[in-house]
Amino acid sequence: MTPSLHPLIDNGLTKGNDNFPGGKLHCHCPSSRVEVTITGNVIHNHACGCSKCWKQAGALFSVIGVVPIDKVKTTANEDKLAIVDQSAAIKRFACKQCGVHLFGRIEKEHAFKGLDFIHVELSDEKGWQEPQFAAFVSSIIEQGFNPEKMDDVRSKFKSVGLETYDVLSPRLMDALSTYTAKQAG
Repeated sequence: MTPSLHPLIDNGLTKGNDNFPGGKLHCHCPSSRVEVTITGNVIHNHACGCSKCWKQAGALFSVIGVVPIDKVKTTANEDKLAIVDQSAAIKRFACKQCGVHLFGRIEKEHAFKGLDFIHVELSDEKGWQEPQFAAFVSSIIEQGFNPEKMDDVRSKFKSVGLETYDVLSPRLMDALSTYTAKQAG
């Protein structure tokens, strides 16, 4: 039996609303929750198996949406946020009490600078774009997943219509390579 990939994926994808206006993300604290307001839908959403992204309890993957930085604003209890790893390219802002990652931001020069990474499942609003692909799939092995069961994981993603990659999607890898080529002259 395949373990839970993610609650937004396990029972099939729910199509998002192309005109979704955005919503509020909340940490898991029972009171004084951190609130982050997102104005507009995500540019793209994907499942991620890397070891850095926050995952719901029992899920093998996170679901990461990408939005322009100017569409993200902490609107309650910002003082509860702390950066998880100062040395990481993506500065992941998490609640100091419950540990939930609310958003990630790239501050150094990078192809994705100006974009924030969010977890749409932290929102009560429905209509966020559904995941478009699965990235860093093999990385779950490094986190203790049995490599002999990887075919089951990839089959589950395929059954809901998601392509699997051991990096980002080809379009995003092209954007990274284009940025690197321009930096090199």
